[in-house]
Amino acid sequence: MSIFPRISLKPEVTEYLKSVFLNKEVLAAVGHQEADCRFQKLLTCLSHPPSYTCVRVSTHLAPLEEIRHKLGEELKKQTCSSSEQDVSAQILPHPRITDVLLLPVDGPRAVEQLSSEVVVGAQCGSAVLRGAHVFAPGILASPKYMKAGDVVSVFSDLEGRCTRGATSFQGKKVFVGNGVAEMDRSSIFCTDEPARGVGVRMVEPLYQSPSFDGVLPSLAFLQNLPSVVVGHVLGPRPGERILDMCAAPGGKTCHIAALMKDQGEVVALDRIRNKIDRIRQNAQMLHLQSVKAYCFNSTQAVSGDSAQENEGPPFPAESFDRVLLDAPCSGLGQRPNMGSTWSLKEICSYPPLQRKLFHAEPHVGAGGMPGAGLSPEQLRLLQRFSPELSWDQTETTTPLQCRADGDTIGFFIAKFLKN
Repeated sequence: MSIFPRISLKPEVTEYLKSVFLNKEVLAAVGHQEADCRFQKLLTCLSHPPSYTCVRVSTHLAPLEEIRHKLGEELKKQTCSSSEQDVSAQILPHPRITDVLLLPVDGPRAVEQLSSEVVVGAQCGSAVLRGAHVFAPGILASPKYMKAGDVVSVFSDLEGRCTRGATSFQGKKVFVGNGVAEMDRSSIFCTDEPARGVGVRMVEPLYQSPSFDGVLPSLAFLQNLPSVVVGHVLGPRPGERILDMCAAPGGKTCHIAALMKDQGEVVALDRIRNKIDRIRQNAQMLHLQSVKAYCFNSTQAVSGDSAQENEGPPFPAESFDRVLLDAPCSGLGQRPNMGSTWSLKEICSYPPLQRKLFHAEPHVGAGGMPGAGLSPEQLRLLQRFSPELSWDQTETTTPLQCRADGDTIGFFIAKFLKN
């Protein structure tokens, strides 16, 4: 059931995305009507949360079934259910990814809106739809006399126009559920230091999804399914040395270390100091000793000096067994930003790189999207996650394990082997 307005984008963004989706190769492959239909579905599904929560579990610390049982016990405390089976039975293992558990999201639910309103930023609103409480920094507006204990409705500011500290907001907003204020208004807006902690504890969210705040921190890690698939496609082995070039906040970095059973070394680079601290915190939380994080420009990670002996970057050539580049990409999902932006076609054909596009296994997503100038065979080697391709399945009785691979964030994976 669609209850949210279609995502609002700037005209130039809409035109850019439309030009990508309706490129000549796509039109030749599926026709104008089908291509336009997919684009309209994309705009719709971008404003809705996925129908499940994806949890990557630390199988380097405990077996999946043991973690599944413990997770069921923890979530039972949230629901106050009298039967453990009611909760545990809903936690499903992914049929192909051996360290992933799937939890269904219940929604949209029939929740009555209240007269007392709290407005939060769009990013905070999105987090609430995924099961989070409202943290104080995300609150933009609240009733003038709001006190801790007040029951309020929470709305998300869709266009970023709400003034922080306002007592009301009449702009474009969307209801995400009801909660109980944990702080007075004065504690949120009238302090010398930025407010921290939970500002509103959600009790009737529009989409019911478990909160993972403090739940099995070393065993259960929230991560989008395509990001988990990346680690498996990379295929790290115990004892290898891996380079993660754009590592923050460290989810994929830690997954790689876990797949290696924490044997070897995972070098994580990022240019922002506080992001490096976040990587180290995640590694420590997940009991991983093999992660080495450095604040460094990853485009200069490898030195031409083969005699380089520093512990940190830059590193000598041929220092790594595998390299992960997690880069921003366009809506086409085929143009990674590698310093200067290169297309996959250019990466495949540039002689000095001597890299060959290789089959990504496990192949969970769809094939590549036409429009990047790649051959049909090369498109089959890519792996693309595009929610609009399976949007019709999200509102049916299709089993969760069957629709989970399509109901994801937009993402693509390309694997290269160095010749």
